[in-house]
Amino acid sequence: KLCGYLQKLSGKGPLRGFRSRWFVFDPRRCYLYYFKGPQEALPLGHLDIASACFSYHQPEAGGAAAAGDEAAAFEVHSPDGAVAVLKAATRQDMTYWLQELQQKRWEYCNNLDAAKRDSRTSPTPSDFSKGLVAKDNPGSILSQNASAERARNILAVATSPTDLVGEQAASQPAPVQPSAINFSLKQWSTEIKNSMSSLRKGNNENRKSVFYTTEEWELLDPTPKDLEDSMALEEKRKQLAEGSKGLTSSAFPFEFGRIPHKTRRPLKDMIGSSKNRNSSDSSSTEWYSGNGNKLVSELQLKYQSQQEELEKLKKDLLSQKELVRLLQQTVRSSQYDKYFASRLCEGIPKDKLELLHEKDDQILGLNNQLEKLNLEKDSLQQEVKNLKCKVGELNERLGMLMETIQAKDEVIMKLSRQLSECEDNTYSQSGAVNSSVATCTNKELQELDRLKDNLQGYKTQNKFLNKEILELSALRRNAEAREREWQAKYTSLEAKLCQIESKYLILLQEMKTPVCSEEQSPAREVITQLLEDALKAETSEQPEQAFFKPHLVSEYDIYGFQTVPEDDEEEKLVAKSRALDLRSLSLSENREISTGVKWENYLASTMNREMMRCVELKNLIRSGIPHEHRSKMWKWCVNLHVKKFKDSTVPGYFQTLLQNALEKQNPASKQIELDLLRTLPNNKHYSSPTSEGIQKLRNVLLAFSWRNPDIGYCQGLNRLVAIALLYLEQEDAFWCLVTIVEVFMPRDYYTKTLLGSQVDQRVFKDLMSEKLPRLHAHFEQYKVDYTLITFNWFLVIFVDSVVSDILFKIWDSFLYEGPKVIFRFALALFKYKEEEMLKLQDSMSIFKYLRYFTRTVLDARKLTSIAFGDLNPFPLRQIRNRRAYHLEKVRLELTELEAIREDFLRERETCVEKRDLISDDEEDS
Repeated sequence: KLCGYLQKLSGKGPLRGFRSRWFVFDPRRCYLYYFKGPQEALPLGHLDIASACFSYHQPEAGGAAAAGDEAAAFEVHSPDGAVAVLKAATRQDMTYWLQELQQKRWEYCNNLDAAKRDSRTSPTPSDFSKGLVAKDNPGSILSQNASAERARNILAVATSPTDLVGEQAASQPAPVQPSAINFSLKQWSTEIKNSMSSLRKGNNENRKSVFYTTEEWELLDPTPKDLEDSMALEEKRKQLAEGSKGLTSSAFPFEFGRIPHKTRRPLKDMIGSSKNRNSSDSSSTEWYSGNGNKLVSELQLKYQSQQEELEKLKKDLLSQKELVRLLQQTVRSSQYDKYFASRLCEGIPKDKLELLHEKDDQILGLNNQLEKLNLEKDSLQQEVKNLKCKVGELNERLGMLMETIQAKDEVIMKLSRQLSECEDNTYSQSGAVNSSVATCTNKELQELDRLKDNLQGYKTQNKFLNKEILELSALRRNAEAREREWQAKYTSLEAKLCQIESKYLILLQEMKTPVCSEEQSPAREVITQLLEDALKAETSEQPEQAFFKPHLVSEYDIYGFQTVPEDDEEEKLVAKSRALDLRSLSLSENREISTGVKWENYLASTMNREMMRCVELKNLIRSGIPHEHRSKMWKWCVNLHVKKFKDSTVPGYFQTLLQNALEKQNPASKQIELDLLRTLPNNKHYSSPTSEGIQKLRNVLLAFSWRNPDIGYCQGLNRLVAIALLYLEQEDAFWCLVTIVEVFMPRDYYTKTLLGSQVDQRVFKDLMSEKLPRLHAHFEQYKVDYTLITFNWFLVIFVDSVVSDILFKIWDSFLYEGPKVIFRFALALFKYKEEEMLKLQDSMSIFKYLRYFTRTVLDARKLTSIAFGDLNPFPLRQIRNRRAYHLEKVRLELTELEAIREDFLRERETCVEKRDLISDDEEDS
């Protein structure tokens, strides 16, 4: 399906701009609908592709930036002069959209030329995969203009869509719209805030020393290798600062030259490539300043290391002084103690005296160590003085070197100026020629590339426009031929109308003037002739008349049902009239917005997610499932209701049931065989024993009879399966029957007693008295039991009771919502014809009208509106409660009837006179 995201130019004034929209092509009317998004059901508008032409502008390669925004834009021109501007995400998508729209227009317009084109009998081709009606789906009848087709194929451009085109695009987010189109004040304020923020941020950035080349003033950032070298150097300096004496490190708070020496260009290259004197001077100055800065940096590193070492020695000196002071105090206290100890402890033992002597020796050792430390301190102080002197000398040398470098820089500047002037004078002509040649060559190459791109673009555009002209010319010729044909048909039909009007006036005149004679009236001859003309078959003996005759009614409708019966001439006339009314309703519905595009849009939005029950889906199903989507939706509805049954079965369950039913004795098989050809004799899929539907119908009924032996087979099940097989395969139709019998309907609905069916008729009577009290009272007044008619409606869900279009719309809602739909539509049918029924004043005419009135209900939209609108509220709980109430009453009545039957049988056995009496059941057996 052709669908996807495009941007449409819309709006007025400053708000005019491109807005992202979801586009879906409807092949039934050749309309391109556009929505706000994939989930929307109502379109914002549409473009008539059948009468439109397409164009786009080829942007200049290398043009302005705005050209890139319009590179994927194309125009759709309508006959009234309106131009719709659409823009795809890429030029590839634009080409794909244009070619697909051309193809759809070509197919649609050529189909208009096909004979007997009927939207009801020739639906739009779709991806049918299930059911008997899938085999009847005819393809589009395209024009047999071989030369035009060959030319179109030659001019076609091979392309493929991106993710923003196709059903899978529904799961993708909408493309971001260009911000330049949004003129809201909020965006303006945001942009102003961002600008002010960037300005404030720029003021806070750190300043960096940068170098500039002579060609252009552009920043030369260091390479990653240079950054690694700088990090290694910093790490080494930290290690040196923490190392031993004699190692140096940097302690300057700033750096000379952020960019390593490797990134600087040599002076000769810089001067040779210079374009102006000032930039050359600045470059050479920076290069020589870098060499001087390197020497100064080394000296500063040495000085800093000496300073750090000096500070460390000072700290060591202070600690040693403190230690000496403590030792002196210890010596004094020891001498004082010794003095008193010699006086007081003359009688002390010898070992203690030896201990005292050891202490004295330690004191002497400490004194010696103190003297050594004092000597070392003096030497360090002297070394510090020497270092200070060296630092002073280095500072003097540094100043001298700076002055020398400055003087050399001045000399170099003068020499470089002179060299530059000489080189400019010497090589000015050759350099100018070389540079101009190189510049011209580059420009020519760029121009050549641009021209090649433009040439390729114009070739593609030329192919597209030639194809567009070819198609429009062919379509114009076809339209002219079709117009001539229509003119001839119009003339023929006008002549035919004049003849019919003439006969009609004669008939009116004869009816106005009564004929008293017994001879045959001319009016009867006129009526007979009109009937013969209306029922005349279309033969090949009169091709000129058949050519001009409108083909409004086909032999079979899209479901395979016969539209006009062959046996009954009176019924044949009524059926043809009914088919013409249906055709008229169909043509009037086609003029409105098609529901098919809503379905396609919804299904595209659920492509990548599981379909769930929701209000939107319920409303779509109530409006009717399109013919091409009915197989998919019926299967989904059936699986929704029988999922619990399917999960509990083994794979191949249906085939196993069928095999058992065929191989083993099945009591229901005989009755099934008798009813096969009586199922839908007016449908071509079941009309003969060799029809494809007969075998499938047999298989499904046999498999179900084996699954559910309590029911086996009941007349009515065959019609349910036959309708299901029109859109479902055998196994899916089997599960559809399981859904109806075992999920939707109450128990004993299809058993021998038909208990559930009888209960529903009583419930329906209650609803009639509540929803349609006037009509119910009218029936009661004339003692008309309308349940004799409605019983079959409920049993086979309106099969053979309503026209096929309405039947399948009822089944759409029934398979989704359940049995409540039967009550809704049964009441809606009575309400649809309520006024006509109230005019009937006797029971015979009422009952006769009830037998056929459902076939005269043709407007499915009106009937659906009554069923789901006028009859609300319609709670399911009320139906369940009334079913339970009437079920008990019917069971009691059946019990009483069974007792009466047993009494009758006993009495017959005992009474000789009644032995010859037999019941209906005994007569059937």
